[in-house]
Amino acid sequence: MVEVGFTLSSEEHGPNELVEYGVHAEEVGFDFLSVSDHFHPWVSAQGESPFVWSVLAALAQQTNEIEFGVGVTCPIIRIHPVNVAHAVATTDVMAEGRFTFGVGTGENLNEHVTGEKWPEHGVRLEMLSEAMTLMRDLWEGENTSHHGEYFTAENARLYTVPEEIPEIVVSAFGPKTAQFAGQEGDGLWCSGPKSGVVDTYEDAGGEGAKYAQLHCCYAPTEDEAIDTVYENWPNGFIPGELGQVLPTPAHFQQAASMVEREDVAEGSTVTDPDPQAHIDSIEQAIDAGYDHVYVHQIGPDQEQALEFYEEEVLPSFS
Repeated sequence: MVEVGFTLSSEEHGPNELVEYGVHAEEVGFDFLSVSDHFHPWVSAQGESPFVWSVLAALAQQTNEIEFGVGVTCPIIRIHPVNVAHAVATTDVMAEGRFTFGVGTGENLNEHVTGEKWPEHGVRLEMLSEAMTLMRDLWEGENTSHHGEYFTAENARLYTVPEEIPEIVVSAFGPKTAQFAGQEGDGLWCSGPKSGVVDTYEDAGGEGAKYAQLHCCYAPTEDEAIDTVYENWPNGFIPGELGQVLPTPAHFQQAASMVEREDVAEGSTVTDPDPQAHIDSIEQAIDAGYDHVYVHQIGPDQEQALEFYEEEVLPSFS
């Protein structure tokens, strides 16, 4: 049975609003929540970037049964994996088993802030592998020392740990990372139902949950929705690997100057107010092999979208 979730976009909303939207999403019938982790928004117009672990702790206390997770965080540069392991363990205890831990190799936008050199993707993948090993060791609750190629931990012990070792769901956009997710991760996380990613993940031995994020904007008219996406999420239409390497929101804004309104209108982001368009988008992800599909409502109007999904979309998946 597929689960349908809702994105809490840290780039676009403050911490109190994110928690309010999460509570409302549970009330209208979503199955899970995904909270993005950003030090900076993509572009300044988005305007927010609260500390994700504070938001997750609040969700653990303010929601009742809905599952939620970080989708995704980078535990290799900006925050040392020892500290991420500590945060995950505490959040998982507070959530009483409802928490999902998603990881990726990050973006320069968020990770450069501590002054470290931005490594190439292959190196970041090696760092992620080592970080995952270290975090899993720490979650055993035993004294841990680690002297690896990228990370060091000395006499570190987490005293507050969940009963079960947290699963690590790995973000993948291409075959190399999808293979890594299948070999070393406990699940797959993807933005958009990328073609072939699920097959590569499963061929590499992946058996865990498969998450896909879909971008949408519900508004009374399609023109209004297109305008909202164009103004608030132009980063989603920047081509190539720029999303991984640009360092600041100002640089993203410069790159976004290449994006035209027609790019939004002709792209994969759902802007049609017809409920069937949203239902079809979710069903396409299911057909691609994903069992956890979650929607990102772009723009400030989250409440209207939640009500729209409650009345017009979610009943098709109940």
